[in-house]
Amino acid sequence: MTDRLSPARPDGRVPGRPGAPASSLALVPAFAAIYLIWGSTYLGMRLVVEAIPPFLAAGARFLLAGLILALWLACTRRLRATRRQWRDGLISGALLLLGGNGVVMWAEQKIPSGITTLIISCSPLFMVLINWLAPRGSRPSGATFFGLALGLGGLLLLIGGPAGGAPPDPASCAGLLLGCLSWSLGSLYSHHARQPAEPLTAATLQMLCGGPLMLLAGIAGGELRALHLAAVPLRSALAWGYLVGAGSLVAFPCYAWLLKHSTPARVSTYAYVNPVVAVFLGWLLLGEPVTPRTLLAAAVIVAAVAVITLQRARAEARA
Repeated sequence: MTDRLSPARPDGRVPGRPGAPASSLALVPAFAAIYLIWGSTYLGMRLVVEAIPPFLAAGARFLLAGLILALWLACTRRLRATRRQWRDGLISGALLLLGGNGVVMWAEQKIPSGITTLIISCSPLFMVLINWLAPRGSRPSGATFFGLALGLGGLLLLIGGPAGGAPPDPASCAGLLLGCLSWSLGSLYSHHARQPAEPLTAATLQMLCGGPLMLLAGIAGGELRALHLAAVPLRSALAWGYLVGAGSLVAFPCYAWLLKHSTPARVSTYAYVNPVVAVFLGWLLLGEPVTPRTLLAAAVIVAAVAVITLQRARAEARA
């Protein structure tokens, strides 16, 4: 999705079951990173794809970030990973990065960053449906069904007919929904991985595996023919650097750490904040239109995410 990068949307999202409770002193900056930095990465991706093909840009971003983290781990405490953990990194990296983030980059060529993040914020709906349909999955409660219906209504309102402007590109919207599904599957896989790597190592493995997969997808899609580095404007280059530094080296590992030290329901609350940040920045810096219909759809979707997340939090508390 960011990056967007789960709801547990970037990384339930990163391997590992919840560990020992972390102090609020550590939790606050980690949540601030996934709230604010991830919200701003949609604007960054929009600026990048103005001049750089999406899968090549995303693949180079995550591969570089993964190499930097791997080098740092090797110099500080040695990068150790088992064959199973590399396999988990490959699977979750393919789902989270190639199927999730890469598709978001592709869709942002035709969809404003604010609309993109609103669609991506529906990821908790996919999490509930996947958990319900999975073997031995739990049936959603009545309140959760209400949240699902509310979220679907908000999504239809957002990508529906004209009233206030032309509807978003249908193919890009379909791609974003598939990206949500891929991100949700990757988040669930990461969260329930057996013998997971510690969070920072897990995030590194995902980037080292997912980055090359995105580069291969871009090459297979003919993106090399559209890549002209000499013609890339400064703002697109700076946005790409921001995605590498803030999005991949800071926010993505924070998400991985939170999945281990907090609950998926709490981690997924970033879905409330990311749309607000992205819509505001898109309007302020890129002049993206914000119609009354967009604001209404945003309110409905965020309300749906709140209903579903609160129900998950209650279920986790009972468990």
